[in-house]
Amino acid sequence: MIIYVISLIKEIVKKRKLIWDLSKADFRKRFVGSYFGIVWMFVQPMVTVLIYFFVFQIGLKNVPPVPGVPYVVWLVPGIVPWFYFSEALNCVTGCLQEYSYLVKKVVFPVEILPVIKLISCLLVHTFFLLIMLLMFIFYRRTPMLYWGQVLYYSAAASVLALGIGYLTSAINVFFKDTAQIVGISLQFGMWLTPIMYHESIFADAPSWLTGVMKLNPFYYIVAGCRDSMLTGNGFWERPKLTLYFWGISIVLMFLGLKVFKQLRPHFSDVL
Repeated sequence: MIIYVISLIKEIVKKRKLIWDLSKADFRKRFVGSYFGIVWMFVQPMVTVLIYFFVFQIGLKNVPPVPGVPYVVWLVPGIVPWFYFSEALNCVTGCLQEYSYLVKKVVFPVEILPVIKLISCLLVHTFFLLIMLLMFIFYRRTPMLYWGQVLYYSAAASVLALGIGYLTSAINVFFKDTAQIVGISLQFGMWLTPIMYHESIFADAPSWLTGVMKLNPFYYIVAGCRDSMLTGNGFWERPKLTLYFWGISIVLMFLGLKVFKQLRPHFSDVL
């Protein structure tokens, strides 16, 4: 299965200009015909952050998990990568239907379509990273070199989303309910991942519960982004979790590409 990954990397390098051009076109296409254009890209995530802020800090008066850090400052490093991951996985899952006219072209490398969608979502994510940095500066947080690790965790989220996305996009061609299943799973995933709450709330629960929570690969990304932005810890300080995450991500990438390659000859017949 390693040959699938090597083949994909070669294809990305070979078609890098095409991928970049199509990614930019996909990014612009989202806002064609919209009166406020790119503004809508920020509205829903910002409203979501405000809702959680008022519910958890103003309403429930949750004590911030990190002393001296406002709840919203603690929340944002966890929820920004989740916004990116969930949008990327949703977009990648439906990319073959959206670009069915390209899938039906015999000479077009269909394997790059999920990558195009991922990069389009990554452009949006870049804006949110900048907003997060500005917010931290506004709250007078002292900049640290560790802030640069958010790029590493963004790359980790990209690999995870792409690996799962190759699997779900291929299955979605034949089983149209896959997109809805992915959407519902992401709703559950947001609450199964300690994004709005800290794992310490389960202090009185059985110890195995925290262990099960850490089996969720996205736990690594959320915890890592908060380590980077708030406490100044490096990813190498979680060696077991790092090895576990990349092991799971690589397996998912191999599995997703294998299924995608095997179903590829039948895409055009169904679409």
